[in-house]
Amino acid sequence: NNAKNELCSQNGAKKTENANVLRPLSVENMDGSDTMEDDWDHLKNGDLERKVFAPRYSLVREIGRGSYGVVYEAIARKSGALVAVKKLRCDAPENVELALAEFWALASLEKRHENVVQLEECVLQRNGMAQKMSHGNKRSKQYLRLVETSLKGERVLSGMEEPCYLWFVMEFCEGGDLNQFILSRRPDPCNNASFMLQLSSAVAFLHQNNIVHRDLKPDNILISERSGSPVLKVADFGLSKVCAGLGTGAGAGPGRDSCEPKERSRSCVNINKFWLSSACGSDFYMAPEVWEGHYTAKADIFALGIIIWAMLERITFIDAESKRELLGTYVRQGRDIVPVGEALLENPKMVLSIPQRRRSQMSDVLRKLLRDMLAVNPQDRPDAIELHSRVGHITCTT
Repeated sequence: NNAKNELCSQNGAKKTENANVLRPLSVENMDGSDTMEDDWDHLKNGDLERKVFAPRYSLVREIGRGSYGVVYEAIARKSGALVAVKKLRCDAPENVELALAEFWALASLEKRHENVVQLEECVLQRNGMAQKMSHGNKRSKQYLRLVETSLKGERVLSGMEEPCYLWFVMEFCEGGDLNQFILSRRPDPCNNASFMLQLSSAVAFLHQNNIVHRDLKPDNILISERSGSPVLKVADFGLSKVCAGLGTGAGAGPGRDSCEPKERSRSCVNINKFWLSSACGSDFYMAPEVWEGHYTAKADIFALGIIIWAMLERITFIDAESKRELLGTYVRQGRDIVPVGEALLENPKMVLSIPQRRRSQMSDVLRKLLRDMLAVNPQDRPDAIELHSRVGHITCTT
């Protein structure tokens, strides 16, 4: 009974915490200019009550859970619109780094793009106090402490008695991810052509805005069907890099990530000359050079090639951890399946069998495009702008 009462108490505390977290506590908080300490001063002085608003969002249900965060379906109380709310606990430097990477990437975009998930707002919560975050808010002590935690690699913001969370409020995509959408329907050449164009458009937009995604995979591509036809949304920017302020690449060099979260200089930027060194991503979509830890934005092009190839031919594998069937191409080595990037790293002269299916309807021009996207040498791959142009030409002529 004691254990049961303790569990009920914990669940009740979680519900209270979730219910209150997105309640903006003061007018000043709404523009991000106040710090948490200012709100505590209001509380101590007893004048907070007159500044309290009703919670802005109601959490409906949990729709996803990862290693460092939970995603909920929620309703915006004012408009009644459905939104997705991602709750990230900032209790360890690696979690803070992932959360800030996503925030920097989405908040740095000056324009919206139909095929990139839209961040509506980001809220920092500590001890039930909520503060709207803004990109590069140097007046917020809590924001600066988060950055310091990420840079130093040690916890400087809060202990176990003071949980800290970042809440991302984003557009809701009711169609699930690309895996679910493709594998639950019959093959549709029209959808395939549309998805190729949408994906290449999204990556071109991100690269033009100096963002390298670094974790493109079907899990991170969501589907919205509100318009009546499926619209892809590239999401999950936890591993992304915002490349900025380095001009034509001065200061960029092998062996270290040369992208930093600072005010961006858009002129004279060539994102394909910024070298990154942190090997990250998901095995089946990683380019050969990522396995070596020395790569550029062209790694996103390789990942997109794997996704498009798998989507067109409905090539899947069973993920060892989640046991889910996922879209992804691979190379067979005996009884084992090996990620294409890893296989190419071991044997750069290997010729990929594109298409894999004997009865494939894949055109010669599309086969050539996939071969170029999956080239061992990243310099032989098209950049994002060229890729989008070539995909547009293919989809217009088929």
